[in-house]
Amino acid sequence: MWYTYILKMADGEYYVGSTNDLKRRLQEHSRGRVISSKWRLPVILEAYIASKSETTARNLEKYLKTSSGKAVLRKRILPGEA
Repeated sequence: MWYTYILKMADGEYYVGSTNDLKRRLQEHSRGRVISSKWRLPVILEAYIASKSETTARNLEKYLKTSSGKAVLRKRILPGEA
């Protein structure tokens, strides 16, 4: 199983990533082992979407990082948060 996940950073911004081991990846973020989130701790898992394939998870991650994908995050996935 592959996951596309959304983290809320300490600065209020969101981080979108994908992985095949969500628990491990969250631990890496929380321990400051991910360069892009290292200086914005603590992180909170806001949402994740499970996929059967890596391609689907990576494509969703890529889409959610676009301007239209960010709009979908705000309106559909995290309406009360973003």
